[in-house]
Amino acid sequence: MAAPRTAKGRAKVVVERLANEYPGTADDLCALRHRNAFELLAATILSAQCTDARVNMVTPALFAAYPDPAALARADPEALEEIIRSTGFFRSKAKNLTGMAQGIEERFGGEVPSALEDLVTLPGVGRKTANVVRSVAFAQPGLPVDTHVLRVSRRLGLSSSDDAVRVEHELNALVPAAERGGFSLRLILHGRSVCVARNPRCAVCVLADICPTAPLLAKQTKAATSKVRTPAKQPAKHAGRRN
Repeated sequence: MAAPRTAKGRAKVVVERLANEYPGTADDLCALRHRNAFELLAATILSAQCTDARVNMVTPALFAAYPDPAALARADPEALEEIIRSTGFFRSKAKNLTGMAQGIEERFGGEVPSALEDLVTLPGVGRKTANVVRSVAFAQPGLPVDTHVLRVSRRLGLSSSDDAVRVEHELNALVPAAERGGFSLRLILHGRSVCVARNPRCAVCVLADICPTAPLLAKQTKAATSKVRTPAKQPAKHAGRRN
């Protein structure tokens, strides 16, 4: 097909193709295992500077010990830190978790709020985390922007900034509200498996024909993979001088 001439037209095609490539709802696509909004919120806080796989190894013990905000709000700091130690930055994360739980108990009646302006008032919760919870746990509009979303959306010509908040607003203007959560998670999956930071796999990308940077990226990847190291020349051996 002919490549769409506008970002709006390109976004429509990207939304459709990625939905076919990575089917499912935002809840289906979310890699963090959870049973409710509280568990997802806690898991997302733990995921900062940590892999989803590692978080999923830690959260069963965490939620067994602290099954709801009331229990987590009363957690012993040292016991909590020990449970989440392997996720990194465990002291600050423990403070954020207890602060988050206390805020939910004291200001929101023990229930995780769904409004963005309420979520971001909780310790450890920025716009990205709030949008994850809104889109996945509450099926409300929310477009989390991480490093993969920044990279892939910029390569596709859907954004022009390196600032996560600006990119969120740029993408919100292009993507229907109901699609935003799933769209973000699909960009993340695509960024991890195909549109990787170095040597992107443009040859197998379902978006290559409409991606404005694909031709350049393909050339760069080909050049990088075709370089063959030549062995360093060994110094010539000279026969010793006879006396």
